[in-house]
Amino acid sequence: MSLETEKFQAQINGLAATTEQLVPLAFSGFAHFTAMQVRNRKVKGLDLHLARLQSASIAFFGRALPDELLKSYIKTAVNTGPEDQSLMVTIFSRQGEFTAQSMDAEPAVLVRTAPPSDGPKGSLRLKTVSHERSLATIKHVGEAGKTFYLHEAIRQGFDDAVFVDRQGRLSEATIWNLVFWDGETVIWPKAEMLTGTMMGIVQRQLKRLGIPQRSEEITLERISGIKGAAVMNSWTPGIPVKAIASSLIPEAKLFVEWLHKAFEAEPASSL
Repeated sequence: MSLETEKFQAQINGLAATTEQLVPLAFSGFAHFTAMQVRNRKVKGLDLHLARLQSASIAFFGRALPDELLKSYIKTAVNTGPEDQSLMVTIFSRQGEFTAQSMDAEPAVLVRTAPPSDGPKGSLRLKTVSHERSLATIKHVGEAGKTFYLHEAIRQGFDDAVFVDRQGRLSEATIWNLVFWDGETVIWPKAEMLTGTMMGIVQRQLKRLGIPQRSEEITLERISGIKGAAVMNSWTPGIPVKAIASSLIPEAKLFVEWLHKAFEAEPASSL
């Protein structure tokens, strides 16, 4: 049975996936992925997505598939779906995660699509959690902790959770990168974390636009002097943050506008 509908499709190595092929993946925790938004059948930051898949594949499997092959699989999914959609590329081993042979297996590519998303609306209140993601620099599957802390934060009246490492530094949120504003300069937190593709897009376009930016260790004590904060991921270049734990953060419309302007300046790639 094929799993392909107007709103959702799943393909493995460019061919429609069957239920039989997908069932084992539901129980596999050794894979990595990247998520992107497709608009008018184009993708922003495609080079960053490909670079993420290449580096993670080398770390996980000791080898990486050619960019042109990955692009062909993405193109197939984009061209057989609607003009606007969410798309996720997952690299996994067909041999499974519990065998020595999986270390020598050629990685396979699962491409899944879903309706497009622009992320939540409005400013967010973030609960702080002492947590450090395993293999933090890789976007990998099987991270139950992120969802657990998100649900815990919502139950306590927050919108999401932000992680604080053992050195007291804010690193990232559950599915977001953090970014701050001191009134003049965009500040990226300095800690072990995943460098998001949206983060990469915004950084290079802020540089092109001449907006000052720097990296800094951000602690809860430092928050009191912050003039603005936001979160970003593949959905959006910036959603304002109005509070972290008990610290209120001023609304900084200009800051968020610059984040969005930076993303808008990024050219979209055809596949």
